[in-house]
Amino acid sequence: MKLRLPLFWKQVITVLGGTLGAQALPLAVAPLITRLCDPSEMGTFSLWLGAVMVAATGATLRLETAMILDHEPEQQRTCFRVIFYTVGVTALAVTAAGLLARAAGMGVVRELSWTALLTLGLGTWLIAITQTTLAYATSHGAFGQAARAKVWGAGTIALAQLVLLYLGAGGIGLLAGQLIGMAAGLAAARLQLRPPSAPIGPVLDAVQRTYLMKHQAFWRFSLPSSLLNALVAQLPLFLIGLHHGALAVGLFALTQRVLYAPIALLAASVLEVFKRQSVHEYQAVGHCTQAYRHTFKVLLLLGLGPSLVLFAFSPPLFAWVFGESWRAAGELAQILVPLYFLNFIASPLSYVFAVTGKQKLDLKWQVALFVMTVCVFSAPGTLHQNVQWYAIGYSLLYLVYLYLSWQCSQTRSVTA
Repeated sequence: MKLRLPLFWKQVITVLGGTLGAQALPLAVAPLITRLCDPSEMGTFSLWLGAVMVAATGATLRLETAMILDHEPEQQRTCFRVIFYTVGVTALAVTAAGLLARAAGMGVVRELSWTALLTLGLGTWLIAITQTTLAYATSHGAFGQAARAKVWGAGTIALAQLVLLYLGAGGIGLLAGQLIGMAAGLAAARLQLRPPSAPIGPVLDAVQRTYLMKHQAFWRFSLPSSLLNALVAQLPLFLIGLHHGALAVGLFALTQRVLYAPIALLAASVLEVFKRQSVHEYQAVGHCTQAYRHTFKVLLLLGLGPSLVLFAFSPPLFAWVFGESWRAAGELAQILVPLYFLNFIASPLSYVFAVTGKQKLDLKWQVALFVMTVCVFSAPGTLHQNVQWYAIGYSLLYLVYLYLSWQCSQTRSVTA
């Protein structure tokens, strides 16, 4: 099976257009936001957003990925109903857990206000349902509609946060603006895509339980793996907050935001296309080697230039763009650039584990990454020392990850 390069690039450019708007708008206002709030306020908001992102990842049981494999309308309707149920339960549980942890004075939760804790469930619900709706769009090749929804949501977040900060809302303004924008993005996605309605009851019915068992590989292996991946992505923030305080969290959070932008912008766009191309190739010939090889080359070419620029000039760039008080974030960025370059390449290609049914292998790697992250940030040392060891350990694991995913892409299905 030969990939049609024009189609590949046409789809990538469509997704890229939406992702470009979704990422460019927040980055465009970031220099203004960093001058209207201090690193500690950014740090507190980042802790809230990190908790919400982790909870949203687990809330769907990763069943939204199954919609790319199941195209039948009734199957997708059942998928939506199951996800709406699990997301609702998770949102309530997360809010209750956060309030109880704050009342008990536990760990980094003490950095969050009661307002932040009360909105944990709402943020979780908005992100999880949006992810599910966008997965529905991918399953139908509706890249244009998804792109417009992403731009609308990101633009609303950026504008709402900027206005609220200008009015003196402080850290609460960042949180409220995020919620307003996420709600706007979800509304735009559902209006354009018209996904199936998903009425739910107090318990899952027989059809929904059957669907859960049919796709048990996703919640048995993909869910723990994705949950660990999401947790590891946010874990440095939680551990830095615990050991170094909210100001250090704010510096690290801005570093993550800037370095992750090329990944969210370009790699995520390529991923949406790689999902369809790899599934089609695997179903046709029993492997997805050509899709993998082509995508690897695209990611390598796209990621090299920005990574070299950031590695050479991060500290002065951060000070000039975001203000002198954020120069330290640029110093952290310089340490993390090689890691994020590997992340840029490896993250989209990780979908090959789901395509070839090797979710268990992915899970083992995620466990190793989790253990490494906990050990590194729990060790005594300065913030820079912790970040440096984190970058080294994570980069080595990504090299292993790329090797494993390449091996999986060559694995032939037993039905081929």
